Amino acid sequence: MGETKDWRESVSQPKYEMRLDEDVLIPARDGVKLWADVYRPDAEGKFPALISISPYGKDTQKLPCPPGASDYTRGTGGHESGMEDYFVPRGYVNVKADVRGTGNSDGEYCHFGTKWAEDGYDIVEWAAAQRWCNGKVGMLGMSWWATPQYLVAAQQPPHLKAIFIHDGYTDEYRHCAYHGGIFNFGFYHHIWRLIHTHMTKPMSEKEFSREELAAKLIQLKSSYAIQSYPYMWKLITHPEVNPLMLDLLLHPYDGPFYWERSACTKYDRIKVPVYFVTRWSAWAIHLPGVIDAFLNVKTPRKLLVTTTAWEGGFDRPWHENHDIVLRRYDHWLKGIDTGIMDEPLIKLWTHGINEWRTEREWPLARTRWTKFYLRGNGRLSETPPTWNEGCESFVNVPWAKPGDKAPCVKFVTEPLSEDLEVTGPLAVYFHAALSTDEANWMVDIKDIAPDGSETMISKGWLKASHRELDESKSKPYRPYHPHTRSLPIVPGRIYEYAIDIRDTSNVFKAGHRLQLVIKGQDAPWDDFFIWYHVNNMKETRHTIYHTPEYLSYLLMPVIPGQ
Repeated sequence: MGETKDWRESVSQPKYEMRLDEDVLIPARDGVKLWADVYRPDAEGKFPALISISPYGKDTQKLPCPPGASDYTRGTGGHESGMEDYFVPRGYVNVKADVRGTGNSDGEYCHFGTKWAEDGYDIVEWAAAQRWCNGKVGMLGMSWWATPQYLVAAQQPPHLKAIFIHDGYTDEYRHCAYHGGIFNFGFYHHIWRLIHTHMTKPMSEKEFSREELAAKLIQLKSSYAIQSYPYMWKLITHPEVNPLMLDLLLHPYDGPFYWERSACTKYDRIKVPVYFVTRWSAWAIHLPGVIDAFLNVKTPRKLLVTTTAWEGGFDRPWHENHDIVLRRYDHWLKGIDTGIMDEPLIKLWTHGINEWRTEREWPLARTRWTKFYLRGNGRLSETPPTWNEGCESFVNVPWAKPGDKAPCVKFVTEPLSEDLEVTGPLAVYFHAALSTDEANWMVDIKDIAPDGSETMISKGWLKASHRELDESKSKPYRPYHPHTRSLPIVPGRIYEYAIDIRDTSNVFKAGHRLQLVIKGQDAPWDDFFIWYHVNNMKETRHTIYHTPEYLSYLLMPVIPGQ
C-alpha cells in the first residue's frame, strides 16, 4: 500500500499576490452605509469570500503586528480578525467590515443587536454578488470577531456556506456581562477602550421612557456598591464615559435585552456546518459558549478544545489555528477533499498528561460521576462527613488593599495514590449561611503538586441572591440559574447553593492533590486582570456547613482508567 497523503498537501497553497481595496461601500437594507476593506488575490478569477466583522473596527486590523505573543493592551481587538496575508495568497477574499455605529460605518451602535446580524447578512450577500466571488461565503475571526458569526448564521443568508467559531461566547448575560449574576466589571472597564465606535449614548435611552430611565438611574446612584466604584458611579451623569457599561448596569437580570444579543436563543436557526475551537483557560467567556453551542447546534459540526500558554488565550494575531481554518474552508467553500469528514467529532487536550485525545460525545458516556464531600479541617473526600465536623467560615473584606489575597476557605484531598482523570462539566453544591443579606460566591478548582505549586483547573461564580434554579434546564453536573430575580436572604439562615463550574480535562497525577477554593471576591491583582467582578461591599461572614444534615460536595466527572 502507498503512503497516506498528508492533508497539508491537499489544501490550497499560497500562489497569489494580495491587493487591498480600501473603504468599499456596502449598503445595508435600511440605507445605512457600511464600509469595508477588501483583501483579495491580485488575479482574475472567482474566489470564496471570508467575512470578518466586529465592533473593533477594520482599520485597527492594518496596524503593526507584534512579533510574538501580544498583551491585552496592544493586541486584543487589533489582531483578531484573521491574517489576510495567510488566506488571500491561498485563493480567498477577506472582507473586513465595520458594522453600524463602529469605525467608518454610519448608523447607531447596537452591541450585537438584530441590526448587526442583519448587517452581517447584507455583507455576506453583497460579497457573494461581486465579480471576484464564486458565490460561496464563510466567516473569519476569533473572540468578538467570532461571536457575530452565530448571529449572522441565524439570519440564514443564502450564500453563507459555513462558519468557523474560534473562541465565541453565546450567552451575553451568563458568559460575558454577569458571571453567576455578578457584574463583570473588569472586562467592560477594559474592553470599551478597544471598541471602535462613535457611540456616546446608552442604548437604554431608546428602550425606557424618560421617567423609567430616570428612576433606574436614581436606583443605581443610591447603590452602595455603585458608590464604591467611582468609575461606575459617574456613568449615571456622564454615560459617554462608557455607555455600554451603563446599559449593562441598567439590566442586572437576564431578559430580552440579552436574548436579542445571544446566540443561545437562536441555535435552532443555524443551518450551516460549524467548526468550533476553544481553550480550557477560557473559563470566563468563550469556553462555556462554545461547548453549549456545540451541544445544541444540530448541523454538521466538530469541536476542538486546546490549550494556551496563558489565560489570555491565543496570540494576536491568532496564527496557531489558521491551517485548521484553511482545511475546513477548502472543503466547504472550494470542494477540496481535505479529509475533514473522516475526523472524530471531538478532539481535546488533556492537561496533566499533556496529550491529545478524541471522543464521540460530551459529557463522556463512561463518566463516573463522583461526589467529593467537604469535610472538617479543610478536607475533601469521597467519604461523607460525620456529625462532629461542623462548619468552616471566612469574612469578606470589602475594601481590600492592593496586593491582599481574598479571604477564603480551602478543601483539599489527601495526596492521590493513583492518577485521577477529571474530564467534563463540574458542579459544587454546598450549604451556607451569611451574616448579611447578600454575598458573592466564587469557586476555584486547583491541582496542587507535591512541591506546593498550584495550577488553576477551572472556575465558577454565583451571586447569593441568584441561587434560584431552573429545574427544567438543570442537570446534576450543570445547574442552571434563570437570573431573572433576586431571592431574599435572611442573615443566619442556611441555604443550599449550586454553582456550575466550567468544563475541564485534567489528570491529577499520583501524589498531587485536588483543591476546592471558595471565596467571596476577586481583584485585578489576585486574578487575571480583566476578569474581576464588583465586590460585595458589606463585611460579610460566609459559613459553609458540611454535616450529614447539610451535605456539601463537589461533583466531579471522573473518567475510569483504561
